[in-house]
Amino acid sequence: MNVLKWQRERQDAERDRLGELWVDHDLVFARDGFKLYRGEAGGPQDPEKVSARWRTARNRLHLAENFRLHDWRASKITNDLDAHENPVEVSANARHHSPGYTMAHYGRRRAEGAKKLAASSASRLGLSSLV
Repeated sequence: MNVLKWQRERQDAERDRLGELWVDHDLVFARDGFKLYRGEAGGPQDPEKVSARWRTARNRLHLAENFRLHDWRASKITNDLDAHENPVEVSANARHHSPGYTMAHYGRRRAEGAKKLAASSASRLGLSSLV
């Protein structure tokens, strides 16, 4: 989380420095004002440059060449769901258009959750146990 705090401070300083040249897109890692055309600061970063920086970081971390940045994102979503985090919050954090999309792509039937649901339903129906 310290990285995100540092990034916010860095980006706030850049926004203040550029003033009206900064176009706010509500991005965590927006383009800065270095060698940009008017109206680009604050917008999305160039995908090719992001990919190049990822390759550099991946090599420094000695990760496999086929390990993609998106793999970490998918792992985060899956781990959040496995930890029983609220699918609505997980979906919003991943910027998916709906929790249904998140669950369709990353959710899977979890035996423990199915047992808990069955026990809860049985309890509401007045059944003491399931046979």
